[in-house]
Amino acid sequence: MTSIESPSLGFIGLGTMGAPMAGHLIAAGYRVHVHTRSQLPASVAASAAIACSSPQQVAQQAEVIFTMLPDTPDVQAVLFGDTGVAAGLTAGKVVVDMSSISPIHTKDFAARIQALGCDYLDAPVSGGEVGAKNAALSIMVGGPEAAFARVLPLFERMGKNISLVGANGDGQTAKVANQIIVALNIEAVAEALLFAAKAGADPERVRRALMGGFAASRVLEVHGERMIKRSFNPGFRIELHQKDLNLALSSARALGVSLPHTASAQELFNSCVAQGGKAWDHSAMVRALERLASFDVGTAGAASL
Repeated sequence: MTSIESPSLGFIGLGTMGAPMAGHLIAAGYRVHVHTRSQLPASVAASAAIACSSPQQVAQQAEVIFTMLPDTPDVQAVLFGDTGVAAGLTAGKVVVDMSSISPIHTKDFAARIQALGCDYLDAPVSGGEVGAKNAALSIMVGGPEAAFARVLPLFERMGKNISLVGANGDGQTAKVANQIIVALNIEAVAEALLFAAKAGADPERVRRALMGGFAASRVLEVHGERMIKRSFNPGFRIELHQKDLNLALSSARALGVSLPHTASAQELFNSCVAQGGKAWDHSAMVRALERLASFDVGTAGAASL
């Protein structure tokens, strides 16, 4: 096996997030075997990446295999399908799932991989496309400490804030918690800016004023500006945030926990999807509130109360 300083890597899932993440590993000089269900992105195809025909082939060639996929069923299929990662593993390898999926299923996936003599890390990320491109992702990791230490130099090529949260599944739990907080912050910022605009104030001036106080947040800074400028190209698509909130709400039901405001945020996202907005940036939640008010935050000459 190659030394950990220069392992052979695998990366499966080269979408909006996965392509730049894999790109950072390739740029760092690692030998990276890649697989995606669609055409290779131009940036990856033009690089030194080694294309593989299946997840199994990636796992056969790589010591550390990363997956970055849309949802729980996708991860299950890639790991355990007929030509999946599990079919290509040999003892001592590490599987690192960086997707945002079910914490409950993650624990099962980890047990199945560990039964093959390999380690498993769940390592979902926060930071969106911008964070992926800038290698500035926050990475929340669940799994064995020794495996985390082994993969940490690779995480550092993709992110800045990297935390071992706990055992397998805890990384995914942290990501679900992150998505609850982000959704509710978006809802709060949308309501505040809609209120300010409808009251006759300049929402951009209000946003700047609030950035100097206790209400300051990255959501107010970045997504508040998006709401005012009507810039809803993703970013992070509403349909993906819906998936994450579904994980939160289904897990909460299993735990006997009530998440009423998470449920309301999901309903606002559902309204956006009903308007054809599943691919809008999640900051476009404001559009659902605007529809209820018959008033847009970006409307010039906002009416006074």
